Amino acid sequence: MNKTNLPQLPLGEWEETQITLHLWLQVVGKIKLALMPKRNHWWHITFLVSSKGLTTGAIPHPRGNFTVEFNFVDHRLELTTSWGFSNSFKMEDGLSVASFYSKMYKLLDEIGLDPKILGVPYDHPCKEPFATCETYHSYQSDYVNRFYQVLVFTNNVFSEFSGHFMGKVSPVQLYWHHMDLAVTRFSGRPGPPMWDNASKADIEAYSHEVISAGFWSGDQNVRGAAYYSYTYPSPEGIDSEELKPESANWQDANGSPMAMLMYDDLLESEDPGKDLMEFLESTYDAGAKHAGWSEELKADPPLDN
Repeated sequence: MNKTNLPQLPLGEWEETQITLHLWLQVVGKIKLALMPKRNHWWHITFLVSSKGLTTGAIPHPRGNFTVEFNFVDHRLELTTSWGFSNSFKMEDGLSVASFYSKMYKLLDEIGLDPKILGVPYDHPCKEPFATCETYHSYQSDYVNRFYQVLVFTNNVFSEFSGHFMGKVSPVQLYWHHMDLAVTRFSGRPGPPMWDNASKADIEAYSHEVISAGFWSGDQNVRGAAYYSYTYPSPEGIDSEELKPESANWQDANGSPMAMLMYDDLLESEDPGKDLMEFLESTYDAGAKHAGWSEELKADPPLDN
């Protein structure tokens, strides 16, 4: 920890664990996808930050419902049901993706479920089927807990930010395909037609105009944890707007401007919560101004109790 009480999260020191955890999340995420009633913008497949880790929330079952939770405090994968059944297994170093997959389905078998999923990673450099993937098996509990503490901090700021908006806004939720925690605001207007080879995921996600912000822990291209914000469709001139805090900047993302704030820069702040909120507000204001969003959508002053 440092003066901000936020942990260091250098990607190079836990990348194998990050990849392993990401693939575990995809296993459970695909199970949720197979069993949940559909919601717009894929909101039915995501994870929520809880007081122990990441949870699926209640998933329907013929007897009631059940929940799967990644407990990053005790480092266990837990399954609980509405009729009182519970079981779990330890998340530990050496537990491969294949072993995780097998143990997860054993838990589901105990409650009479065998959901059919496409058992391969989605939009991920690893292409090995979950059932046979022994390549990734790292679990550094200290770094997983650090990641979780950053998620808790981010979830709290994003949740407050959500209350500054009067229009449609998503839950603060973790999408397992890229392992990013995000919150999205909507103008209420339909988005433009997607490109010819657009994926089903993108067509559903961007059916309407959005300004989205998120956090992810880094990847092959961005070698460190970072916050981002983008407007879709991206309006002309958005990247001429000044961002806050000063360490934030505009970067090119597949031909469109994306605002970025590196997590390491936030660690240097005397008040990281304030700086992150300024990033969220300044990036929203930039997008809303240049995309012509109604000023009435923004709660001013913000909602209070």
